[in-house]
Amino acid sequence: MAAPLVVGVDGSDAARRALEWAVDEAVRHGAALRIVYASLWEYYDGSLPAGSPPVPAGRGQAEHIVASAAELAQARGPRLKLTADILAEDTVPGLLRAGRDSFAVVVGDRGRGRLPLPLGSTALAVASRAQGPVIVVRGGGRNTAGGFDRVVLGVGETGERGAAVGFAFREASVRGGRLDAIRAWRSPERGVATHAHTLAGAADPRMRDAEWALQHAVKDSVQRFPDVDVRRVTAEGPARNALLLASDEADLVVVGARRRTGQSGIHLGHVNHDVLQHASCPVAVVPER
Repeated sequence: MAAPLVVGVDGSDAARRALEWAVDEAVRHGAALRIVYASLWEYYDGSLPAGSPPVPAGRGQAEHIVASAAELAQARGPRLKLTADILAEDTVPGLLRAGRDSFAVVVGDRGRGRLPLPLGSTALAVASRAQGPVIVVRGGGRNTAGGFDRVVLGVGETGERGAAVGFAFREASVRGGRLDAIRAWRSPERGVATHAHTLAGAADPRMRDAEWALQHAVKDSVQRFPDVDVRRVTAEGPARNALLLASDEADLVVVGARRRTGQSGIHLGHVNHDVLQHASCPVAVVPER
């Protein structure tokens, strides 16, 4: 794989977890790793987390963060080809620009901000504006260590048009694990006593539609990645619930996002937004072409 993997660092614990995950990901794909620290307004970013060792301000702090990240990455991946850059620009534009020539951008779920938010503003902004895939590293333990050998793919209402599906299959292939492709469906009449499908126990036509959409979405990738063990799942209920439940025992959740017509960035949608904020494992947002 010629394109490098980009990871953003800022000295926070979340960025360290993202860096460790990115090193493992780059090794899996045989890709180079580019470490990026971007900050134009260091003075306004606030202090380092409590308990962090003191470091010089300004340029000295940036150099310390980048050097520490590079040292950690090299120790974790001794044969990994890596570069480390300090970008004198705001964090989000810097990561977006760096990501244009990468196969993906990796960020932590939170930065150095003091508010206990489930998802940091930088992660959300990069995920919603990047031209290529963005992985937000969240969760811990087995989820970030690849301990479940399981990738989850969310297939939306209209089906994914290829980018997210292909990304998920490649991830499952390099990990040698299983891929669960999930398509949620809902029936407003389900549970109503007079509803024919409730009385007869017959399959709801919406479930059959979901099964067809799921089969259609993964058909090409199943042929391209014969080594991947695919499990097709149609789940009744909100897509958010199905994906969050699946994330509890997954190494990665992959979701697709549509580009906004006539606008920059992509449309995350409420399901992707909820998954980014509450998933138990890293989440990859893949813009559809």
